[in-house]
Amino acid sequence: MLTRKQMDLLEFIHNRMQKDGIPPSFDEMKEALNLRSKSGIHRLITALEERGFIRRLPHRARALEIIRLPEALDQGGFKPRIIEGTIPVPQPRSAMPITASHAMDLPVMGRIAAGTPIEAIQIASHNVSVPGDMLAQGGKHYALEVKGDSMIDAGINDGDIVVIHEQIDADNGEIVVALVEDQEATLKRLRKRGSAIALEAANPAYETRVYRDDQVKIQGRLVGLIRTY
Repeated sequence: MLTRKQMDLLEFIHNRMQKDGIPPSFDEMKEALNLRSKSGIHRLITALEERGFIRRLPHRARALEIIRLPEALDQGGFKPRIIEGTIPVPQPRSAMPITASHAMDLPVMGRIAAGTPIEAIQIASHNVSVPGDMLAQGGKHYALEVKGDSMIDAGINDGDIVVIHEQIDADNGEIVVALVEDQEATLKRLRKRGSAIALEAANPAYETRVYRDDQVKIQGRLVGLIRTY
Protein backbone atom coordinates (compact mmCIF):
# COMPACT_ATOMS: atom_id res chain seq x y z
CA MET A 1 0.00 0.00 0.00
CA LEU A 2 1.46 3.36 -1.08
CA THR A 3 0.94 6.85 0.25
CA ARG A 4 -0.36 9.54 -2.10
CA LYS A 5 3.13 11.08 -2.47
CA GLN A 6 4.73 7.69 -3.17
CA MET A 7 2.09 6.95 -5.82
CA ASP A 8 2.57 10.39 -7.39
CA LEU A 9 6.33 9.94 -7.63
CA LEU A 10 6.08 6.43 -9.09
CA GLU A 11 3.58 7.67 -11.68
CA PHE A 12 5.79 10.66 -12.56
CA ILE A 13 8.86 8.44 -13.08
CA HIS A 14 6.84 5.93 -15.12
CA ASN A 15 5.29 8.59 -17.35
CA ARG A 16 8.65 10.28 -17.98
CA MET A 17 10.16 6.95 -19.02
CA GLN A 18 7.26 6.24 -21.35
CA LYS A 19 7.60 9.69 -22.93
CA ASP A 20 11.37 10.34 -23.07
CA GLY A 21 13.05 7.03 -22.31
CA ILE A 22 15.12 8.59 -19.52
CA PRO A 23 14.38 9.23 -15.84
CA PRO A 24 13.66 12.67 -14.39
CA SER A 25 16.34 14.34 -12.29
CA PHE A 26 15.90 14.77 -8.54
CA ASP A 27 15.24 18.46 -9.12
CA GLU A 28 12.47 17.62 -11.60
CA MET A 29 10.96 15.14 -9.16
CA LYS A 30 11.10 17.74 -6.39
CA GLU A 31 9.32 20.33 -8.53
CA ALA A 32 6.72 17.84 -9.80
CA LEU A 33 5.76 16.84 -6.24
CA ASN A 34 6.05 20.40 -4.89
CA LEU A 35 8.59 19.43 -2.23
CA ARG A 36 11.02 21.87 -0.64
CA SER A 37 14.13 19.70 -0.71
CA LYS A 38 15.60 16.71 -2.50
CA SER A 39 15.85 14.84 0.82
CA GLY A 40 12.10 14.26 0.59
CA ILE A 41 12.60 12.63 -2.81
CA HIS A 42 15.35 10.43 -1.36
CA ARG A 43 12.94 9.22 1.34
CA LEU A 44 10.16 8.53 -1.17
CA ILE A 45 12.50 6.58 -3.46
CA THR A 46 13.76 4.57 -0.48
CA ALA A 47 10.17 3.78 0.53
CA LEU A 48 9.31 2.66 -3.03
CA GLU A 49 12.43 0.49 -3.09
CA GLU A 50 11.59 -1.08 0.28
CA ARG A 51 8.10 -1.92 -0.98
CA GLY A 52 9.45 -3.63 -4.10
CA PHE A 53 8.23 -1.15 -6.73
CA ILE A 54 11.61 0.18 -7.88
CA ARG A 55 15.28 -0.74 -7.63
CA ARG A 56 18.32 1.50 -7.70
CA LEU A 57 21.12 0.08 -9.83
CA PRO A 58 24.70 0.59 -8.60
CA HIS A 59 27.49 2.04 -10.72
CA ARG A 60 25.13 3.74 -13.18
CA ALA A 61 24.26 7.42 -13.31
CA ARG A 62 20.60 8.21 -12.46
CA ALA A 63 19.77 4.50 -12.79
CA LEU A 64 16.42 3.23 -11.54
CA GLU A 65 14.46 0.17 -12.51
CA ILE A 66 10.70 -0.04 -12.09
CA ILE A 67 10.06 -3.61 -10.97
CA ARG A 68 6.27 -3.42 -10.87
CA LEU A 69 3.38 -0.98 -10.74
CA PRO A 70 0.36 -0.93 -8.41
CA GLU A 71 -2.95 -1.91 -9.98
CA ALA A 72 -4.03 1.73 -10.14
CA LEU A 73 -1.21 2.50 -12.59
CA ASP A 74 -0.77 -0.82 -14.38
CA GLN A 75 -3.04 -0.72 -17.42
CA GLY A 76 -2.49 -3.15 -20.23
CA GLY A 77 0.30 -5.07 -18.51
CA PHE A 78 3.59 -3.65 -17.29
CA LYS A 79 7.01 -4.90 -18.39
CA PRO A 80 9.93 -3.70 -16.25
CA ARG A 81 12.69 -1.75 -17.97
CA ILE A 82 15.65 0.32 -16.84
CA ILE A 83 14.78 4.01 -16.96
CA GLU A 84 18.27 5.22 -17.72
CA GLY A 85 20.15 5.61 -20.94
CA THR A 86 23.81 6.15 -20.08
CA ILE A 87 26.65 3.70 -20.66
CA PRO A 88 27.25 1.55 -17.57
CA VAL A 89 30.40 2.11 -15.53
CA PRO A 90 32.46 -1.10 -15.10
CA GLN A 91 32.11 -2.66 -11.66
CA PRO A 92 35.07 -2.50 -9.29
CA ARG A 93 36.88 -5.82 -8.94
CA SER A 94 35.78 -6.12 -5.30
CA ALA A 95 32.10 -5.41 -6.03
CA MET A 96 29.52 -7.99 -4.96
CA PRO A 97 27.32 -9.45 -7.71
CA ILE A 98 23.84 -7.97 -8.17
CA THR A 99 21.12 -10.44 -7.24
CA ALA A 100 17.47 -10.37 -8.21
CA SER A 101 15.03 -9.17 -5.57
CA HIS A 102 11.35 -9.92 -5.05
CA ALA A 103 8.51 -8.66 -2.93
CA MET A 104 5.59 -10.37 -1.22
CA ASP A 105 2.17 -9.05 -0.25
CA LEU A 106 1.39 -9.66 3.42
CA PRO A 107 -1.93 -9.12 5.20
CA VAL A 108 -2.00 -6.21 7.67
CA MET A 109 -3.86 -7.74 10.60
CA GLY A 110 -4.90 -4.46 12.21
CA ARG A 111 -3.11 -2.38 14.85
CA ILE A 112 -0.76 -3.59 17.59
CA ALA A 113 -0.09 -1.61 20.75
CA ALA A 114 3.41 -0.43 21.54
CA GLY A 115 2.09 0.84 24.86
CA THR A 116 -0.92 -0.38 26.81
CA PRO A 117 -2.18 -3.67 25.30
CA ILE A 118 -5.12 -3.38 22.90
CA GLU A 119 -7.73 -5.81 21.62
CA ALA A 120 -6.33 -8.96 20.01
CA ILE A 121 -5.77 -8.89 16.25
CA GLN A 122 -8.18 -11.06 14.28
CA ILE A 123 -9.07 -9.74 10.81
CA ALA A 124 -6.82 -8.54 7.98
CA SER A 125 -7.60 -4.95 6.89
CA HIS A 126 -5.42 -4.70 3.76
CA ASN A 127 -2.15 -5.94 2.25
CA VAL A 128 1.32 -4.41 2.23
CA SER A 129 4.21 -5.19 -0.14
CA VAL A 130 7.31 -6.40 1.71
CA PRO A 131 10.83 -7.03 0.27
CA GLY A 132 11.57 -10.73 0.19
CA ASP A 133 14.92 -10.36 1.96
CA MET A 134 13.07 -8.96 5.00
CA LEU A 135 11.29 -12.27 5.61
CA ALA A 136 12.57 -15.13 7.75
CA GLN A 137 13.28 -18.50 6.19
CA GLY A 138 10.15 -20.66 6.16
CA GLY A 139 6.88 -20.21 8.01
CA LYS A 140 4.11 -17.65 7.67
CA HIS A 141 4.34 -13.88 8.02
CA TYR A 142 1.90 -11.05 8.61
CA ALA A 143 2.10 -7.31 9.21
CA LEU A 144 0.73 -4.98 11.89
CA GLU A 145 0.41 -1.22 12.23
CA VAL A 146 2.03 0.10 15.42
CA LYS A 147 0.03 2.28 17.82
CA GLY A 148 1.88 4.05 20.63
CA ASP A 149 5.43 5.01 21.52
CA SER A 150 6.61 2.46 24.07
CA MET A 151 9.12 0.92 21.59
CA ILE A 152 10.68 4.14 20.26
CA ASP A 153 14.12 3.38 21.73
CA ALA A 154 14.10 0.22 19.59
CA GLY A 155 13.45 2.39 16.52
CA ILE A 156 9.75 1.54 16.30
CA ASN A 157 7.48 4.58 16.03
CA ASP A 158 3.74 5.17 16.10
CA GLY A 159 2.34 4.44 12.63
CA ASP A 160 5.14 2.10 11.53
CA ILE A 161 4.32 -1.25 9.93
CA VAL A 162 6.04 -4.22 11.60
CA VAL A 163 6.61 -7.50 9.81
CA ILE A 164 6.03 -10.54 12.03
CA HIS A 165 7.15 -14.15 11.57
CA GLU A 166 4.40 -16.35 12.98
CA GLN A 167 5.75 -18.56 15.78
CA ILE A 168 4.76 -19.65 19.27
CA ASP A 169 8.07 -19.08 21.06
CA ALA A 170 11.05 -16.72 20.91
CA ASP A 171 14.41 -16.16 22.56
CA ASN A 172 15.10 -13.77 25.42
CA GLY A 173 15.57 -10.22 24.18
CA GLU A 174 13.61 -10.64 20.95
CA ILE A 175 10.70 -8.33 20.15
CA VAL A 176 7.47 -10.28 19.93
CA VAL A 177 3.73 -10.01 19.50
CA ALA A 178 2.34 -11.26 22.80
CA LEU A 179 -1.30 -12.17 23.45
CA VAL A 180 -2.12 -11.49 27.11
CA GLU A 181 -4.82 -13.63 28.72
CA ASP A 182 -6.29 -14.40 25.26
CA GLN A 183 -7.70 -10.87 25.10
CA GLU A 184 -5.07 -8.21 24.50
CA ALA A 185 -2.14 -8.04 22.08
CA THR A 186 1.01 -5.97 22.49
CA LEU A 187 4.44 -5.52 20.89
CA LYS A 188 7.21 -5.83 23.48
CA ARG A 189 10.66 -7.26 24.15
CA LEU A 190 10.44 -10.74 25.67
CA ARG A 191 12.15 -11.62 28.96
CA LYS A 192 11.72 -15.10 30.46
CA ARG A 193 12.21 -15.35 34.21
CA GLY A 194 11.61 -18.89 35.38
CA SER A 195 7.85 -19.47 35.31
CA ALA A 196 7.21 -15.77 34.65
CA ILE A 197 7.27 -13.74 31.45
CA ALA A 198 8.18 -10.06 31.42
CA LEU A 199 7.06 -7.85 28.53
CA GLU A 200 9.59 -5.03 28.41
CA ALA A 201 9.06 -1.63 26.78
CA ALA A 202 11.80 0.29 24.96
CA ASN A 203 10.79 3.60 26.52
CA PRO A 204 11.54 4.53 30.14
CA ALA A 205 8.10 6.13 30.44
CA TYR A 206 6.53 2.65 30.42
CA GLU A 207 6.96 0.02 33.12
CA THR A 208 7.81 -3.61 32.42
CA ARG A 209 4.77 -5.86 32.87
CA VAL A 210 5.26 -9.30 34.42
CA TYR A 211 2.85 -12.21 33.93
CA ARG A 212 2.68 -15.92 34.70
CA ASP A 213 3.84 -17.95 31.69
CA ASP A 214 0.30 -19.36 31.28
CA GLN A 215 -1.07 -15.83 30.84
CA VAL A 216 1.00 -15.01 27.76
CA LYS A 217 1.01 -16.61 24.31
CA ILE A 218 3.65 -15.64 21.77
CA GLN A 219 2.04 -14.93 18.41
CA GLY A 220 5.17 -14.08 16.42
CA ARG A 221 8.59 -12.46 16.28
CA LEU A 222 9.56 -9.12 14.73
CA VAL A 223 11.64 -9.60 11.56
CA GLY A 224 11.21 -6.28 9.73
CA LEU A 225 9.89 -2.75 9.81
CA ILE A 226 8.40 -0.47 7.17
CA ARG A 227 8.21 3.28 7.75
CA THR A 228 5.98 5.70 5.82
CA TYR A 229 7.31 9.23 5.40
